Amino acid sequence: MAKVISMKCMKCGREETPRPDRYTCDTCGIDGILDIIYDYKSTPLTINDLERNPDRSLWRYRCMLPIEAETPVSPLQVGWTPLYKQTRLEREFGLGNVFIKDDGRNPSASLKDRASAIGVAKAIEAKAKAICAASTGNAASSLSAFAASMGIPAYIFVPKRAPRAKVAQLLVYGAHTLLIDSTYDRAFELSVEASRRYGFYSRNCAYNPYLVEGKKTVAYEIWEQLGYKIPDRVYVSIGDGCITAGLYKGFYDLVQIGLSDRLPRIIGVQAAGCNPMEVAMKTGEFKEQTPDTIADSIAVGVPRNRLKALRGLKASAGECISVTDDAIRESLVGMPRVTGVFGEPAAVTAYAGFRKQAHSGVIGNNETVVILITGNGLKDIESALSVCTMPEPIDPTFDAVEKYLR
Repeated sequence: MAKVISMKCMKCGREETPRPDRYTCDTCGIDGILDIIYDYKSTPLTINDLERNPDRSLWRYRCMLPIEAETPVSPLQVGWTPLYKQTRLEREFGLGNVFIKDDGRNPSASLKDRASAIGVAKAIEAKAKAICAASTGNAASSLSAFAASMGIPAYIFVPKRAPRAKVAQLLVYGAHTLLIDSTYDRAFELSVEASRRYGFYSRNCAYNPYLVEGKKTVAYEIWEQLGYKIPDRVYVSIGDGCITAGLYKGFYDLVQIGLSDRLPRIIGVQAAGCNPMEVAMKTGEFKEQTPDTIADSIAVGVPRNRLKALRGLKASAGECISVTDDAIRESLVGMPRVTGVFGEPAAVTAYAGFRKQAHSGVIGNNETVVILITGNGLKDIESALSVCTMPEPIDPTFDAVEKYLR
């Protein structure tokens, strides 16, 4: 495994001794998000090893993950999701290389499974008796699946606005589900307090620094699936900022170990009704917002992993933009009808951001672009139905069929 040297505070720079149950800086508290620091000279990842490795999951990169060699991991298949070339989008916008990375193909149908795989493994290392998380839905259903696969009790805090499909996943996996009559931000606070009081292992990605290390594997896959090449742009939706942080960390790792010589521009996309990261990029100051958007998974008024996300956007010469809910609704049906990939509102926000910039002409004709789709559309079927027209029943006769077809 990659040797973890320390855990460094993103706020004050203090370095803490690594432990599986260390979450934040002892000096800065909950605002002191930690970053996992590696001895990159000791990391053994090579292209030759990858080409010989038959494992098509995130564990093909285990040597780059902060998991002990003997730690058991969930048997669920995570990662190595498809990267689809988009010739129709290329023709529409006159671009050369556009791809969609469909992480809705993971076990619980979202990218969050990459983090949950690591979280459950670290909970085992910490000898925790239970694990908990706050979520707008995807992280919760993901954790529930992975905890169930390893026989670990899970306690989930979700806001009352969480889509029913995601709550259904929690219930069928047997998670202890607390439906909080408030926002995600309040659910997050309560879950952190519960982990402190009862000793639950915290899977909150914006609190537990190990979780981002699972999400970074999507960057490794993009690089490998593009023939060991780095794209020019990656579009990703931003809520808490954890996926953005993971994308950056993965591409950064590749540079540090000599497998790449550059970073892609990371383009974060938010809903206009909840865009604190975009505001922070423009003004240099974070301001809490009250979410007002159809994209529930990124309806985060206080991005908990904002420091890492902001670092990733700036270090990659990226930016943060926003799109309207109307654009998100258009993308709910527009993306599947052009690409065949079905995404939930938060996921297609990245696609809407790509279209916004493609229409404005800021993407170079020869640039390689990846649009990261983070969750399957079946996660929020009510939103999908809201932008479609349900057909009226017809008589079960061929005359009725002919009348319809005419």
